[in-house]
Amino acid sequence: MNDDAVRTEIDTDARIGTVTLSRPGQRNPLSTSAMRQVTAALREFATNESVRVVVITADGPVFSAGHDLSEMIDRTLDDERAVFDVCTEMMNTVQQIPQPVIAAVQGPAIAAGCQLAASCDLVVAASTAVFGTPGVRIGLFCSTPMVALSRSVGRKRAMQMLLTGETVDAHTAADWGLVNLVVEPDQLDTQTRTLAARISDASPLTLQIGKQAFYRQIDVPQDEAYKLMSETMAANAVTCDAQEGMSAFLAKRKPVWQGK
Repeated sequence: MNDDAVRTEIDTDARIGTVTLSRPGQRNPLSTSAMRQVTAALREFATNESVRVVVITADGPVFSAGHDLSEMIDRTLDDERAVFDVCTEMMNTVQQIPQPVIAAVQGPAIAAGCQLAASCDLVVAASTAVFGTPGVRIGLFCSTPMVALSRSVGRKRAMQMLLTGETVDAHTAADWGLVNLVVEPDQLDTQTRTLAARISDASPLTLQIGKQAFYRQIDVPQDEAYKLMSETMAANAVTCDAQEGMSAFLAKRKPVWQGK
């Protein structure tokens, strides 16, 4: 998929699929068109066996400034609902596809841009990145970004970002739990790919089981979570890849994954 909003590519050797926001001149806005294209790209990667990890990144100095506000002026309530329905579909797709998704954030990730980063399974940020939800300053509270943000950084810190509209730098975001790794700008691609390679060595089936299980258990009471995950782990244990992995560990050899 190639156009002026989103670019995709697959590195078959590294087993990485990349989605790049590619409107740097407009600060990579998440227009409805761009969001639909990201969703379509993720779903295409989901069915591609050569893709073990997905990276979402962006061209230019800004990761994403958020929604295209020009789409939200003088519109009906149904028009506005449609924008956020498309946004919600994209964010959910990030977490629904079987592959782990890493956001590689090189610069400001603002409003829905912050939401996109927070929705990813992992975030690698350049030291030049900042994260913010400044909607309160323009009369449009960042309610949908709040969903992803509050599930990453905790209530008080999320409320601080949401109520003040102030950005936090990459190191603060890491301390708060929004970012996994902060690197120098010239190391962002290398470190992201190193992390992706470490993940892609695992069984693709196991990664899928684990990612889906994580989101299934994270917001349910502990007793229910243990019931769900006990069954999940038992079902995982009888898969070919789990049996191969345990046998390989005991035999001190490298496992050969079959993806089943």
